[in-house]
Amino acid sequence: MAQPFVKKDDDLDEEEEYSPFYGIEKGAVLQEARVFHDPQLDARRCSQVITKLLYLLNQGETFTKVEATEVFFAVTKLFQSKDTVLRRMVYLMIKDLSPSADEVIIVTSSLMKDMNSKTDMYRANAIRVLCRITDSTLLTQIERYLKQAIVDKNPVVASAALVSGVHLLQTNSEIVKRWSNEVQEAVQSRAALVQFHALALLHQIRQNDRLAVSKLVTSLTKGSVRSPLAQCLLIRYTSQVIRESSTNTQAGERPFFDYLESCLRHKSEMVVFEAARAITELSGVTSRELTPAITVLQLFLSSSKPVLRFAAIRTLNKVASTHPLAVTNCNIDMESLISDQNRSIATLAITTLLKTGNESSVDRLMKQITNFMSDIADEFKIVVVEAIRSLCLKFPLKYRSMMNFLSNILREEGGFDYKKAIVDSIVILIRDIPDAKEIGLFHLCEFIEDCEFTYLSTQILHFLGNEGPKTSDPSKYIRYIYNRVILENATVRASAVSTLAKFGAMVDSLKPRIFVLLRRCLFDSDDEVRDRATLYLNTLGTDASVGGTDEDVKDFLFGPLDVPLVNLETSLRNYEASDIPFDINLVPKEVKSQPLAEKKAPGKKAIGLGAPPSGPTTVVDAYEKLLSSISEFSSFGKLFKSCSPMELTEPETEYAVNVVKHIFDGHVVFQYNCTNTIPEQLLEKVTVFVDASEAEEFSEVLTKPLRSLPYDSPGQTFVAFEKPEGVPAIGKFSNLLKFVVKEVDPATGEADEEGVEDEYQLEDLEIVAADYMLKVGVSNFKNAWENMDPDNERIDEYGLGVKESLAETVSAVIDIVGMQPCEGTEVVPNNSRSHTCLLSGIFIGNVKVLVRVSFGIDGSKQVAMKLAVRSEDPEISEKIHEIVAEG
Repeated sequence: MAQPFVKKDDDLDEEEEYSPFYGIEKGAVLQEARVFHDPQLDARRCSQVITKLLYLLNQGETFTKVEATEVFFAVTKLFQSKDTVLRRMVYLMIKDLSPSADEVIIVTSSLMKDMNSKTDMYRANAIRVLCRITDSTLLTQIERYLKQAIVDKNPVVASAALVSGVHLLQTNSEIVKRWSNEVQEAVQSRAALVQFHALALLHQIRQNDRLAVSKLVTSLTKGSVRSPLAQCLLIRYTSQVIRESSTNTQAGERPFFDYLESCLRHKSEMVVFEAARAITELSGVTSRELTPAITVLQLFLSSSKPVLRFAAIRTLNKVASTHPLAVTNCNIDMESLISDQNRSIATLAITTLLKTGNESSVDRLMKQITNFMSDIADEFKIVVVEAIRSLCLKFPLKYRSMMNFLSNILREEGGFDYKKAIVDSIVILIRDIPDAKEIGLFHLCEFIEDCEFTYLSTQILHFLGNEGPKTSDPSKYIRYIYNRVILENATVRASAVSTLAKFGAMVDSLKPRIFVLLRRCLFDSDDEVRDRATLYLNTLGTDASVGGTDEDVKDFLFGPLDVPLVNLETSLRNYEASDIPFDINLVPKEVKSQPLAEKKAPGKKAIGLGAPPSGPTTVVDAYEKLLSSISEFSSFGKLFKSCSPMELTEPETEYAVNVVKHIFDGHVVFQYNCTNTIPEQLLEKVTVFVDASEAEEFSEVLTKPLRSLPYDSPGQTFVAFEKPEGVPAIGKFSNLLKFVVKEVDPATGEADEEGVEDEYQLEDLEIVAADYMLKVGVSNFKNAWENMDPDNERIDEYGLGVKESLAETVSAVIDIVGMQPCEGTEVVPNNSRSHTCLLSGIFIGNVKVLVRVSFGIDGSKQVAMKLAVRSEDPEISEKIHEIVAEG
């Protein structure tokens, strides 16, 4: 049954709104549809029934094939009525029912008759319906009428034909492209909508031809477009041409830019705004070019129309991210918008002011924001918090007022995302502004006293354990931490126990007090809390325990976990089911997001090693087990890394082949996973001939062929190369699949005795520097970085030239070094002009490597990069710089 908007009740006032469709059911409406068959048609009643049917369809009610067909045929009988309103309802019903090809023919003649009617409203609607339900065969028959309609004197008919052309271009583009002359004529129409629709269709027809689009823009910017809507479209197309012609000379771009500037003086507000926005979004736009656009947007800020104020402030907000100085002239106007009734406008005004404000205006802004925050929703508050964080990092001396502001709003009501945004901001400010540490930690301690979110409490406790012991008076935080042990749920209590242990490890004077508190935790009702307390009491070296040295304890409590949690969990599950003692050094360190299953070509089975055996076997385990079963590889030592499968054939070819690169300290093994996709063939003596002429440091040592490769049965062949030990040698390899092919009788499945030698060219493969790096994350990058010897650090700066975006550059650098991004730093915020990415990994030879790489991009899209590398071996730090420089 269709759902009501508001139920009408006798007790409600007569003026109260209610849905006229309340309580209607599909079955009842289908019964009412019988009125379509009456000899004497009641046009008003028929229109009401069609309205109900349309309501049901648009509410998602489904009609069976039989029901839809019955309704369609009943509706077609209404063409005999001369009532204009009913005829329009019939058009709508036919469009929404979308009849099948065999049903369309029933109404085609009626619609074609209406298309040539003297009534313009009939003609326009008939064109829209015909084009919606027609196929290419019928379209060729009515093409002549559609061409005439495009240049019709009546703008309603012309617009209907043009809009139909836009829709038809998706399915019958060749036919619509033949209408170019008529559409060009329609572009010169005096009717605003006709010119708008004609320009949209003409651009879509030519959109794949850059020269044709450029000519179109050149001809129309000379002043033949009168319609404001068409003018807005033309501005967008002009911007597109300017972007695509950015490599041309300045002289080639100026006419188009002059056109955009002239549109700023147009009498229509929508055209003025579109031109201003287009100028602000141009790549490499200068402050001089921005000035007229900013001036116009500033005028809109004081407009009486909310939509204009919103559009202007939103555009200025974007400009402020890249050209804050250009927007500062609008600050007084934006401050008046803080009290705007529209909260979206007020929020954008606040965040723009925070981007453009100077150090002297910070305190005044903070006071205004305080009064404003209580009136807006959480999603707007998050935007404001993020803007305040950016401002604080910009003016670190103002941290006190901003910290106080963040702490005040932290105590107010709010959802999880809002509170998390505040906590994250305080944490970032503590890390980046040393003077803010103690005041920030104090605010976080106060917050967890009354925090309703377990996740935030545990995160704050973890952060407090890392930063609290380094403050001037660590003892003042113990009370807040132990309160969590007494008052909170088990998860927070366990986290608090770990935090106490960190204070005990770092501050010797607090150890006796920490021991007393941890002993109390031994009687906790939760086993996780008890286990942690027992572990830390022993680790910290009390009760005649076997605690290690202070360095061992600190490494245990603060050091990074250098194995992925997924791999650790899998190894522990294996340990539970076996009698072999657990050894964390045997846990695989390679990060894999998916199980071992070679990439499939569409419609084919997985090739090579299929899904792993039942049980939690990891990718590395499965490959290591496979390679260790081959005696020829036993002397190669321990497998360092197995790369992801790389396809060497196109999808849907006769033979599907992909390769897995296995990296050892002194060898590389190529595992070629092959599948025969031809049922009538059997392949024997399958091997891959590898040409290493472009890989001078590699020498082939052995090949292991595949004896037989039946249809759709995966198999492997191996080729091994020797390389200098511990050296990240790179090179390119050509591959040629060689085999003996035998015909197979489809009836019996038996192969011929005699075969024919054949070969199949495969794609080339490369060994790159990233193949020698294991992706291994760290749980706390800052601690891991500080624990790494600074003497092994190497820093250099690089100019990367012009790039489309920072995100693209960050992704490229990560791919070059092949390391694991930490703490989500691989994600670059939108419109960011700078970004820092944290990477970790293990280089061949089991050398831990950490990388901190900072990026910056200027207005001309020139990207600069600062690369800092720390590792356990200074030569490896140098090597990472060489890899990046060559990449």
